[in-house]
Amino acid sequence: MFKIQTLNKIDAAGLKLFPLNNYEIASEIPNPDAIVLRSFKMHDMELPASLKAVARAGAGVNNIPIEKCTEKGVVVFNTPGANANGVKEAVIAGLMLSSRDIIGAVNWAKGLIGEGDAVPSLVEKGKKNFAGQEIKGKTLAVIGLGAIGVLVANAASALGMKVLGYDPYMSVKHALKLSRNVTWAEGIQPLLTQADYVTLNIPLTPDTTGYINKEKFTMMKDGVKILNFARGGLVDNEDLKTAIESGKVSTYVTDFPDEECLKMDGVISIPHLGASTAESETNCAIMAVEQMREYLENGNIKNSVNFPAAEMERNGGSRILIANRNVPNMVSQISSVLAGDGLNIDNMLNKKRDDIAYNIIDVDKPEIDESIKEKLLAIDGIFMVRIIQS
Repeated sequence: MFKIQTLNKIDAAGLKLFPLNNYEIASEIPNPDAIVLRSFKMHDMELPASLKAVARAGAGVNNIPIEKCTEKGVVVFNTPGANANGVKEAVIAGLMLSSRDIIGAVNWAKGLIGEGDAVPSLVEKGKKNFAGQEIKGKTLAVIGLGAIGVLVANAASALGMKVLGYDPYMSVKHALKLSRNVTWAEGIQPLLTQADYVTLNIPLTPDTTGYINKEKFTMMKDGVKILNFARGGLVDNEDLKTAIESGKVSTYVTDFPDEECLKMDGVISIPHLGASTAESETNCAIMAVEQMREYLENGNIKNSVNFPAAEMERNGGSRILIANRNVPNMVSQISSVLAGDGLNIDNMLNKKRDDIAYNIIDVDKPEIDESIKEKLLAIDGIFMVRIIQS
């Protein structure tokens, strides 16, 4: 029986995928095997010794202590692409809001309450103050061509925009989905110098914090509009404020406002609504649960942010899962221990990510003595061992 702790309300369509005969699910549960969450901040949370995995029903994992989880052999999953369409639609809405002062116009129209029969004529007189521009024929720079970036680029192209894309780490899978009408930019400078609009679709990491800053602003056209539906820390607030005041940036649309953004003129602050759709929440929950079950029941890893991807078909016997530091001579030491216990390896998969190696080992016996775990953990460099009996 696996124990699953939910730290946020998780869509029922996902939770019902946990079979009740083999899973216990609760928001308060002792010694959980796994945690499923959305935005709950885990950094101050004591990780139970029983914890094997954490699944984030969403793409961002800033709320999860990744390094601490890795040290304890806890696999952390996210759900890239599950909310991509919801975010894409929000970005397109941001394009419209930055081009046409719809928000200002709506607020102004509300102020006409009480004018009675004069409202229609006042509307006609006042509408000129909210004139904007069309996006058709304008140039959009898409920084980051992952699941969301590709959808944004394709949608903007379909709306008649000239779209330039930039992503030095683009995967083949996403490249195949990119419209042939999207032009690939060789570098960030040629991308930004041509853009009327810039949209950010990259993760927040130590390397991308403050990615849009004074240096990048100097490359841009005057009056550029910037859309950030990725993460707030990607844009340097002080440099943004200066750019808005100088007219370099006409509008900044962010789905991750902080107090500084709320105080700035020229900023449209949206309260993190990008993936806040019923469809996104359902898709993320289903994906998180499916990945969690596959790991708990079979040891297979897909869409982990701290462990290598590793999937291998079961052979009918028992399965041993081992995580170790990626150093020489580990596989031979593991094989020796298994041989010493009379275990014959039927199939084995060894994958690495940075300084971590992950092993899936199928043996010919349907049941294994749990004492083998201690023998394997005694090998210097091994920090996690799990046994899945047949």
